[in-house]
Amino acid sequence: MTSGKTDPARPPDPSEADDVQGFVTELRRLKSWAGNPSLDRLRQTTGIARSTLSDALSPRRTRLPALDLVADFVRACGRPPDEVAAWVAAWRRIHGTAQTLAEPPTGPIPRQLPTSVRHFVGRDRELAALDELARPDAATVMIMAIDGGPGVGKTSIAVHWAHRAAARFPDGQLFVNLRGFDPDRAPMLPAEAIRGFLDAFAVPADRIPRELDAQAALYRSLLADRRILVVLDNARDVDHVRPLLPGSPACAVVVTSRTRLTGLVAAEGARSATLDLLDAAESEQLLRHHLGAERVAAEPVAVAALIDLCARLPLALTIAAARALFDPATPLAALAAQLADARERLDLLDTGDPATALRAVFSWSYDALDDESARLFRLLALHPGPEITAPAAASLVGHREVRRVLGELTRTHLINEQVPGRFTLHDLLRAYATELVETDSDRFEAQHRILDHYLHTAHTASLLLHPYQEPLPLPPPRPGVVPEQPRTHQDALTWFSGRHAVLLAAVEHAASAGFPTHAWQLAATLTEYLDRQGHWQDWLTTQHAALDIARRSGDPRGEAVSQRGLARASNWLHRHENAIVHFGRALELYTRLDDPAGMARVHRGLSHSLGRLGRHAEALERARQALDLLQDGDDPAGEAVTLNAVGWHLAQLGQHREAWPYCDRALTLLYELGDHSGQAYTWDTLGYIHHHLGEHQRAASCYRHAITLYQELGVRYHEAESLIHLGDVQAASDTGAARGTWRRALSILDDLGHPDADGVRAKLAVREN
Repeated sequence: MTSGKTDPARPPDPSEADDVQGFVTELRRLKSWAGNPSLDRLRQTTGIARSTLSDALSPRRTRLPALDLVADFVRACGRPPDEVAAWVAAWRRIHGTAQTLAEPPTGPIPRQLPTSVRHFVGRDRELAALDELARPDAATVMIMAIDGGPGVGKTSIAVHWAHRAAARFPDGQLFVNLRGFDPDRAPMLPAEAIRGFLDAFAVPADRIPRELDAQAALYRSLLADRRILVVLDNARDVDHVRPLLPGSPACAVVVTSRTRLTGLVAAEGARSATLDLLDAAESEQLLRHHLGAERVAAEPVAVAALIDLCARLPLALTIAAARALFDPATPLAALAAQLADARERLDLLDTGDPATALRAVFSWSYDALDDESARLFRLLALHPGPEITAPAAASLVGHREVRRVLGELTRTHLINEQVPGRFTLHDLLRAYATELVETDSDRFEAQHRILDHYLHTAHTASLLLHPYQEPLPLPPPRPGVVPEQPRTHQDALTWFSGRHAVLLAAVEHAASAGFPTHAWQLAATLTEYLDRQGHWQDWLTTQHAALDIARRSGDPRGEAVSQRGLARASNWLHRHENAIVHFGRALELYTRLDDPAGMARVHRGLSHSLGRLGRHAEALERARQALDLLQDGDDPAGEAVTLNAVGWHLAQLGQHREAWPYCDRALTLLYELGDHSGQAYTWDTLGYIHHHLGEHQRAASCYRHAITLYQELGVRYHEAESLIHLGDVQAASDTGAARGTWRRALSILDDLGHPDADGVRAKLAVREN
């Protein structure tokens, strides 16, 4: 409809308006339907001046009110978002008609997009978010800020999408590389970028003002009411971008940057997307696009290795694919083998072109860092594990205040914080950092500090798990080390669990980097955690590394501790003969060191191994030898555990009544000490004694005490053992209860991958048949 009389009972409907007067008439009707709020009230709600509102609603108006005013007015009248969108769409329709009837815009239509990437894969979520930029009903200019690390493909996705969406912006597409991180040239000034945009519209030089604000105003005026896409590539920061933002809601802006443009999101309402590495499937798809499906399918193992060695970084994968294309006769496995050498990897991924050579691309981000951030980035190459926490980073650099620096490295995507408080950098950036740290004068001290950090924190945590273990004679940590301070048993378990992979790597790193004492002591501090959680293979591996470096460095104490650790790990892997050999070597070393406490621990360990082999008479003799060595009373916890060992082997030999006093004395000592671990072992032994004396209720009660303590301590294998024993007691009177208890044990053993699970399955099979 056009201007004229309207039905007052009909709700206001902007789609009914064909021209400016009809649209303004519907706006006045909307005000009436909203209860005729005063212009002063609308001014308070919208922030728009009373005179502007009055002029916008004037029946004599011949031009459409500003689009922002219309959207704010409709919201102020209490209408929902879908109705606001309908009014915006009607405004655009009528505005477009008016533009068609008026003199058409003159001058060129800019088409500045660079060539799109030929082989583009993945990024479905980010592309869907970009599609939102082209909505025709937007009330304000739509902005998408894409950030991500070097080589991750920010420009690629921006240009790829811009070409895909170009038809939705018929009035042109503007593109500029702002050179925010260019190594050779200074970042482009906003005035230079705006001048380039004005030139794209063929604005005569004598019409371009000198001042930046006036140039920006002219630029925005040119873009007003036009559907134009603006791609601002490689921005350094928010101030680099703001003068280049159009004001028209018909326009859309895509900004790419190596830094997170948080200010753009906060102040301009931009949406943001952070590009991460490709996943494995996307990485394979990228290689398939470059190399062909047949070649990729022919070498799946090599392809998986290439993906891993290129860290799933799009630029690295593309360069590797280019090398393979230049030499189609060479197997991909050969290329993967070359890339496997971390020292040569960046050289092999060098194209000779600064714009695409990986080392050069990384350097653009590194060179933009301040001195403190650059130093931490270099030193991260010395960190042994896949992720680092703030306290560990503080120890690495030697001072506590590192959160700002970690924030800067995260903001520039040289590290990632995928889990709160844990920071990682991918392997290619690690290789780059390694090159930078090679000449760092602080290299040795930084390595010493980070190993001190993990050693002293792990030692504290290990003593919380088992306060009565053999303490290590640790020297004080280096100045600047910031050890963490777990305070409870649960704190210790949580800390070890969160650092598991880092600590394993730290043992290997200490051994290879020339820190032999750190290597065997770190391995020793891990034993309680690895034992309790059933990580026996990891325990065995770390002890082998520790033993090797202790031998090579001529450290008999380290060798003795590592031999005993190897023996204990071997026991839990059912390699009891091996354990006896390692215990024997440990005994020789402790004897040479004149260490009765160490000798007693070895004899007790030998009694365990011999008992597992069914040689209980020999086992009992070893336990008695250990007890003799502990008669001076300096190690009451060791004495208590040894008393329990004597009782256990007596019981295994059928001497149940003779065994009971040893266990009772052990339990009394352990309660005085507050040693829950020793109590659990002893309750299990007492359960066995009472079971074989026919005292089933007392046996079940003892086993339940043991199970509760093992659960609190997180000692999973022994919890399963006591559950098996409890099930054996229950089987005499309640088969259903026994099956339930055995199933609980089986679940733990299956989770641990322990061979004892087969024996439990056999018990269940017998009872269920």
